[in-house]
Amino acid sequence: MTGSGAVPLSRRSRLARLAGRAPARPAPAAAAHNVSAATAALLALVAIGAALHEPVLIPPLAASAALVHCAPALPLAQPRSVVVGHLLGAAAGYAVGLAGHGSAWAAALAAGVTLALTTLARTPHSPACATAVVIVLQDPAPGRFVPLLFGSTVLLVLTAYAASRVRRAAPRYPAYWW
Repeated sequence: MTGSGAVPLSRRSRLARLAGRAPARPAPAAAAHNVSAATAALLALVAIGAALHEPVLIPPLAASAALVHCAPALPLAQPRSVVVGHLLGAAAGYAVGLAGHGSAWAAALAAGVTLALTTLARTPHSPACATAVVIVLQDPAPGRFVPLLFGSTVLLVLTAYAASRVRRAAPRYPAYWW
């Protein structure tokens, strides 16, 4: 007993309480559907990149695919957040990259600017911060990169939309369009 008369929680019950707050594990069929749909979308990006002789699949898009297919109800996974978030990340990456010349310091600053922009625009999408980092560190040509980024984000949204309609028990994506 403590001085207040309350019995302190045992270590085991505290751990159980923390573990119990996680969402339920998805059914195996749902998990297989989500993972296969996300993987198919990413493979489509690779195929498009191979046809165009451009690297279309970048790490932030893999993170976006995971969000839209495996957590479709989250605000971060909604179409406006995915598409606009990445475009804001690109804008921040190019703007900060002009002054930072590819430094890790500039990349970190670009991620922070992206976070601020997406928050203000009500388009939260954490992978967009990584897009800004990629742009600062890799300096892709904007005339090629931005249209491919836009098309890739639209493709991810459309594949999530289609996948949510293929499996009847799947949550409908998106929760809202705009």
